[in-house]
Amino acid sequence: MNYIGSKYSLLQFLDECISEVTKGSEENKVFCDLFSGTANVGKYFKKKGFQIIANDLQYYSYVLCKQYIDNHKPLLFNNIKEELSITEDENIKDKVCSYLDTIDGVEGFVYNNFCKGKHTENEEYRLYFSDENGAKCDAIRQKIEHWHKERKITNNEYYFLLATLIENIDKVANTASVYGAFLKKIKSSAQKTLTMKPAEMIYNDKEHFVYNEDANKLIRKIKTDILYLDPPYNQRQYSANYHVLETIAKYDNPLLKGKTGMRDYSQQKSDYCNKRKVKEVFNDLIMNANAKYIFLSYNNEGLMSFEEIKQIMSKRGKYGCFSKQYNRFKADKESETRHIKTNITTEYLHYVICE
Repeated sequence: MNYIGSKYSLLQFLDECISEVTKGSEENKVFCDLFSGTANVGKYFKKKGFQIIANDLQYYSYVLCKQYIDNHKPLLFNNIKEELSITEDENIKDKVCSYLDTIDGVEGFVYNNFCKGKHTENEEYRLYFSDENGAKCDAIRQKIEHWHKERKITNNEYYFLLATLIENIDKVANTASVYGAFLKKIKSSAQKTLTMKPAEMIYNDKEHFVYNEDANKLIRKIKTDILYLDPPYNQRQYSANYHVLETIAKYDNPLLKGKTGMRDYSQQKSDYCNKRKVKEVFNDLIMNANAKYIFLSYNNEGLMSFEEIKQIMSKRGKYGCFSKQYNRFKADKESETRHIKTNITTEYLHYVICE
C-alpha cells in the first residue's frame, strides 16, 4: 500500500540501528509502534519475535494493525463454512476471499459517492474508483458487516477481511497515491478488477495489543522495552489524505463535503502537524514514556529542527542519532506513473537510552 512516510524501504536500516543500541539487552521483549500507519514496522519486529503494542489514531490503520499485529493464530471461519459450502479447513481464509470475489456488486455508499455511478456527463461526480470496483467494494463490505453483526465471524476474522478489502481496494484507486484528489479519467491500474487477495498472516505464540487512541493519552497507560515513534513530519493530515479508506473501513455513511467528498475529521487532527503545538506535544510524549529505549524517525524536512529534538530527548538519558540518505518519492499527478523520483532526503533515527 502506498503511504506517506512509509518506512518499508528503511526497515533494514531501522533494525540495524535499533539492534546496535540495544545489543546485550536480551531481556527486551516488548516493541511499541505508537504511530503505526500501515503496520510495516510492527510487522517486521513481530516476525523477529517481539510482543508488539501498536496504535494509530486513524481507524483504517487500526484495522490493518488488528490484522497484521493482533491476529497471530490460524483463522477457522467455522460459522460460515456451511453457507459457503466449505468442507475442508485447508486454506479456508483463501476460500472465503474467493467467495467474496464472486458476489454481485451493489449500488451502495461507495458506488454512489466515489464513482461516476448514475451521474450524467454534465453532473459533478467523484471518480475515485471505477463503477465496477465501487459496486463490488460495497457488496463485499456489506457482506463482511452482515457476517459480523450476525456473529457468523469472529472479531479476528472480521479484521482479516476488512484489512484484505482495504489493501486491495487501494490497489485499484483512481488517484495519484493519496485521496486528497482523484484523477479525471480512469487510469489503467484503476480499470483492473478488485480482487480479494488475502492479507498476510504472521503466526506466533505471543499476545499482542492494538489501540486506536491519541498517542499522548495512550503513552500514560502502557509500558514497553522499545518505544518506536514515527509521527507526522509536516502539516499534511493523514485523515485528509486517506479519508476514503477511513470511510470504507468504518462504513458509517458520513456526511461528505466538497468536491473530494471529505468526511469530518475534526476529532482526528494531529498536533504533530501543527507548527505551534508540535514541540509541546512531543515533549509531553517523551517525558511520559515508560520505556527503556526511545527511537524517533524524523526527516530533515520536518516541523521540528534537529536541535529541538535533541534537546527534548536528551532530558531522558543518553542521546544519539543515526542518519540515512535515500530517494524520496512523491505522487505524479500528470501521468499514470504512480510515483516519480525527486530529491535526496535524509532520514534521522534519534534515540535515547532512558535513565
